[in-house]
Formats: sequence, C-alpha cells, structure tokens
Amino acid sequence: MSVHQELDEALRRLEATMKASNLWQMSQPSAEAFDSQQPFCVDTMALPQWLRFVFIARLDALVEARGPLPTSCDVAPAADMYLKQSDARPSERLLLVKAIEEVDRVITENE
Repeated sequence: MSVHQELDEALRRLEATMKASNLWQMSQPSAEAFDSQQPFCVDTMALPQWLRFVFIARLDALVEARGPLPTSCDVAPAADMYLKQSDARPSERLLLVKAIEEVDRVITENE
C-alpha cells in the first residue's frame, strides 16, 4: 500500500470518528478565518473546524494529487489539550486523539 493510500485511509477514519462524535457538522469558517497566522487557526476557528476545513482538506488535496507530504506532523497533542477543555466525553476524546495520532504517524514515518 502506498503512503498516499495509507494516509487516505487514516483521514477517512478521522472523518468517521469526528462524525460519530458530532464534531463534523458545522458551518464553514469565513474566508478571512483561513488567513490566520496562528497555529491551528486558534484565533479564528475552533479545533474541529480547523481539522475539517484545513487539516483534512489540505491532506486530501495532497493525497489526490499524490503530492509530497509534510516532513512531520504532530497534531494529536494539541487536539488532546483542546478536547480536555471541551465537553467531549473521555471515550470520544480518546478515539479522536487516536485517529489523529494515526494521521500523524503516517506522515511522520513517511519521511
């Protein structure tokens, strides 16, 4: 299996986990929100918005184009911190963090 196929599968699992945790249904951020210079667009988006509309969307585009992947990825720790401060149930938080860790792993091990 190619790294792009492996990443696509990991992204689909992340998407399914977000849907199961009711973190997928949201409005798209304004165009200006995407101009944020802050990590994870923390000043303009909630983390689930960033995951869906930036992280997953950009990685999907790389998978589709079979483009070069980032040299590293370490999103899971930030997601874990965010989810600990939200009203996410511990089981949902664990599943979501594990799904993000899988994406992180696929990208980082590709180096």
